[in-house]
Amino acid sequence: MSRIGKLPVAVPSGVNVTIGDGEVVVKGPKGELRQHVLSNVVDVTMNDGAIIVARRGEAKEHRSAHGLTRTLIANMVEGVTKGFRRSLEIQGVGYRAAKAGENLNLSLGYSHPVVFQAPAGITLSVEGTNKIHVEGIDKQQVGQVAAQIRELRAPEPYKGKGIRYEGEVIRKKLGKAGKAGKK
Repeated sequence: MSRIGKLPVAVPSGVNVTIGDGEVVVKGPKGELRQHVLSNVVDVTMNDGAIIVARRGEAKEHRSAHGLTRTLIANMVEGVTKGFRRSLEIQGVGYRAAKAGENLNLSLGYSHPVVFQAPAGITLSVEGTNKIHVEGIDKQQVGQVAAQIRELRAPEPYKGKGIRYEGEVIRKKLGKAGKAGKK
C-alpha cells in the first residue's frame, strides 16, 4: 500500500471539491483547478471533509497512479488556499530584471533586452533588481514558468553568472589554470 496514497487530503473550510466522471474540480478563494483522474485505476471519494484516494487493483499501473493522484489533489487544495511561489536570483555584472506592466524585462548580457511575458494564471514580481518571484495556484505551471525564465540564461560553471533558483548551489569548474597543475 502506498504510504502517500493512503493518507486522506483534508479539505479546509471555504474550499469546494466536486468529484465527477474522471475529473476532480477544486474551487477556493484563489481560484479553480481541474485534474483528470484515471477512473479505471483509482477511486476518489469525499468522506467527512477529507478526500480519499483508493486504488482498484494491485497492478503496477494502479500502484503508481495511487500516490500520484493523491499528491496532485493535495497540491490543488493547497494551491487554491495558499498558492505556490518559486523565487529566482540573478547573478552577474549588469544582469538585472525590471517589471513593465505584466511583462518582465531582463538584461542578461545579450546585445538585446529579453522580454518575458507571463502566461495566464501566473504573477511575476521583482524584488530589487536581482530577485524574481513566480506565483500562482497551479504548482506545475509555477515550476514550468520558473524553469523557462532560468533557461533564458542558465548559470554557467566558470563564474556562476546567470539565473538560478533561490538557494541553488552551482558547482564551479577551475578553468584553464586548473589544467596546468595536473600531470
